[in-house]
Amino acid sequence: MILAVDVGNTNITMGVYDDKVLKATFHIMTKTPRTSDEYGVLIVQLLNNRGVRISDLEGSIVASVVPDVMHSFLGALVRYTKTRPLNVGPGMKTGIRIVTEDTRAIGADRIVDAVAAYEKYGGPVLVLDFGTATTYDLITEKGEFAAGITAPGIRISSEALWTQAAKLPNIAIRKPKSILAQETISSMQAGLVYGQIGQTEYIIKKVKEESGIHDLKVVATGGLGRLIADETDTIDIYDSFLTLEGLRIVYETDRKNG
Repeated sequence: MILAVDVGNTNITMGVYDDKVLKATFHIMTKTPRTSDEYGVLIVQLLNNRGVRISDLEGSIVASVVPDVMHSFLGALVRYTKTRPLNVGPGMKTGIRIVTEDTRAIGADRIVDAVAAYEKYGGPVLVLDFGTATTYDLITEKGEFAAGITAPGIRISSEALWTQAAKLPNIAIRKPKSILAQETISSMQAGLVYGQIGQTEYIIKKVKEESGIHDLKVVATGGLGRLIADETDTIDIYDSFLTLEGLRIVYETDRKNG
């Protein structure tokens, strides 16, 4: 078994794979400061709760966009899971060739998303990740990471409203009954959700137009991706475990090449 870990700006998502089968998943908050021992104890408890023994783990792999937690987190994996974690980063052979101007600036999460989407669904493919930021990444038929677009995520937009506007509350992000809102909370929900849908549809349209690739598959992932995918015909596939799948594939690729 291997432990695949996606360290995002909001949550740390972990998945345990037995060969190609995802046996268990769990989440912890990223923003809570923890020592390596605290991470380690928490990871062991979560694994035990899912019936996974430390001795069952043969390896681990991590993709992170939060450098500040990595010293403690990697230390926890080494000490408590007895594995030597593979840390996804620039220069690693993943099967995806990055052809953008600044190759080292592409986040590890976007790389593993691209790997999984290309492996599972083929290219050309546009990969959408609805996380803290909403990202749109174009992978060509040859498996080249050709372009990426980054926009504020729904949560960031929501936080901007209630932290910067004195009379606006912190709200749950969900689709309102109607876009014709008649009170504050539903008006914010309408703007956030339908605004994100409009942004998504327009960006997909422009990517197809400027790339000239009109048979582009569109694959979405991320915590709020389901909400958007259910409301638009421009997204072909929603895959909630795309990032974890990418980590598994990268781990297997590295082991074969190693």
